This record gives sequence, C-alpha cells and structure tokens, in this order.
Amino acid sequence: MTTSDNTPSSTLGHAPDLSEILIQSEDMPWREKSLKGVSEKMMWRDPATEASIALIRFEKGAGIPQLHSHASNQSMFCLKGRYEYTATGVVLTPGCFYLNPKGNVHGPTIAHEETVVLEMYDGPHYPQMPSWYTDERDAH
Repeated sequence: MTTSDNTPSSTLGHAPDLSEILIQSEDMPWREKSLKGVSEKMMWRDPATEASIALIRFEKGAGIPQLHSHASNQSMFCLKGRYEYTATGVVLTPGCFYLNPKGNVHGPTIAHEETVVLEMYDGPHYPQMPSWYTDERDAH
C-alpha cells in the first residue's frame, strides 16, 4: 500500500508490517474441545489482543448449551452444515455470514447436521470461562 506520493504507508506508521501466513488446514488435526461434539483448528491467534481465527466443527446434535455473550465481536462464515441459534431461529447454512456484536446475549445453539464454520474474534472470546468448558484453552 502506498500514499499519494508513492511512499509505502508502513514507513509512515499507517499500517503495521505483517508477515504472510499460509496454512493448509487439511493437514491440521482437529483438536477436540471439552464440550462434547465440538472441535477446532486454530488458524491464527494474536497473544496480545486474543483476536483469533479458527475452524470450528460441530457434530450433528452438538452445540452451545446456554445463553451467553462475548467479550469481543464474533464473526462466523458457515462452510458446511446447518447450525441454529434456537432462541431466535437464526440458521447458518453454507455461505451464510453471521456477525454477533460484543456483549450481545445469544444462544443456545444446535447443529442439525455436521457443521463447519470459520469463526473470528477481534479480541478475547468470553468475559470469563463458560461453565460448559473444563479446559481453559476452549474459551480462547
């Protein structure tokens, strides 16, 4: 990226210098979470801000059991399956983009078939670890 005088904006402090990242997600194993039927492939995580991008897989019948909110904005893009927010009837199917703003109470959820979503947070996932997880890694 350059400015109007063709000076790279990173030299002016407008954008950080970033290293490229390339991950072949098919080569990564799924990590089972402590909530039965839910697993992840963590693609990227910023340890300073706790922002993250992960693939999340829900087995048929799995989901988040309770109403909850997040400590940052949550975005999901559905790649496969059918995933429902049962309190509102919002259903994600392949190609759907879902944005849930920080602090918005939502859930519970259920996967009506095996579902895979790309989930992104712009900061920490939860204000505190939810009761349905027993492993601290699952709440990040």
